[in-house]
Amino acid sequence: MGITKETILNEITKVMHPEINHSLIELGIINNIEIIENKAQIIFAFPFPDIPIADVLIKSVENPIRNLGLQLSYNVRLMTEDEKNKYMIIESNFWKSGV
Repeated sequence: MGITKETILNEITKVMHPEINHSLIELGIINNIEIIENKAQIIFAFPFPDIPIADVLIKSVENPIRNLGLQLSYNVRLMTEDEKNKYMIIESNFWKSGV
């Protein structure tokens, strides 16, 4: 099939957060990618539990994965304090609403 982790990264790097002017990768939300058979296994790291748009963010990655002929399989975890601090700096500088 020839799909590599880099191929997946190239596709999902284009997926932007709907309220922050950065990609999910730049924000550290997409944390790890593995290819297992015909599935892209992705770990999503969120800054807080129960964020209301978690499903929206996960679904936004699903179409590019399907376009590559793969299925999306995922796990969710909370960001570490360091990851969360980096996320919060980007969020505060690039939040779209109220600009």
